[in-house]
Amino acid sequence: MKIQMIIVVIFLTMYVITHKKFDYYLPEHYVPLLVGAVNKDKIDGYLSDDERDNISAKNKNYCELTGLYWIWKHSSESIVGLSHYRRYFSGNPMGFFGEVIETMVFGKLKPLSVSKLNKCLENYDWILPTPEKNYFKKRSVRQQFQASHDIRDLETTREILGELYPEYLPEFDEVMDGHQLVICNMFYTHKEYMDEYSEWLFSILFEIEKNIDISDYDDYQSRLYGFLSERLFNVWIKHHKERFRIKYLSIFNTAKMNRSFIKNKIFK
Repeated sequence: MKIQMIIVVIFLTMYVITHKKFDYYLPEHYVPLLVGAVNKDKIDGYLSDDERDNISAKNKNYCELTGLYWIWKHSSESIVGLSHYRRYFSGNPMGFFGEVIETMVFGKLKPLSVSKLNKCLENYDWILPTPEKNYFKKRSVRQQFQASHDIRDLETTREILGELYPEYLPEFDEVMDGHQLVICNMFYTHKEYMDEYSEWLFSILFEIEKNIDISDYDDYQSRLYGFLSERLFNVWIKHHKERFRIKYLSIFNTAKMNRSFIKNKIFK
């Protein structure tokens, strides 16, 4: 009697969103993805978000989302993630304090390996950054947006959401009235979940884009759809809270987690 062995191959990639060439240690399966590439020279060894179906030309307004769109449309991996050239998951069990110690001992932090991220996915569906709370202690997410942007853009977003997906409005209001937010559009999850989210997200953003005039916005405010997407991601996750198991991990910024930066902060 023959015994057949079935080998299941899982393809996975952590895409590292960047707008320029950078030099930082990347573990295996971490792949740089150049965004806004339609207006830039290509970089050897980097993927580009302007190949085939893409929204690369919208990068000034969509930020890392032009990379997310490209991943959605073209990635064939079973498991995918999105991080930034300066921001990565650390997974240090001691959080920021542990990251400081690790940095002082080893000089710099290393992004969490894909093998460890996959280990998390054995018990969870999404790996996300730990929600930002300190920034929203004295004001809600809505109040913070109003202080930094044009509140009418958030109101338009709610109107569009109500037209396309009215069942999400309770979670939208809950997130906006809350005092914490998952930021940076970073994640690690199964591709099928990311596809579902991306279809939802871009259908909303493309409709919002038809209803908001940002021609007079400065460079910072022109990143509107990136700002809105951070808030919408929280809405989508909250709406599916009974369906998905979420693992929150700390993230670190390479510009801030190095010996010299920490020493200046501590001993200045």
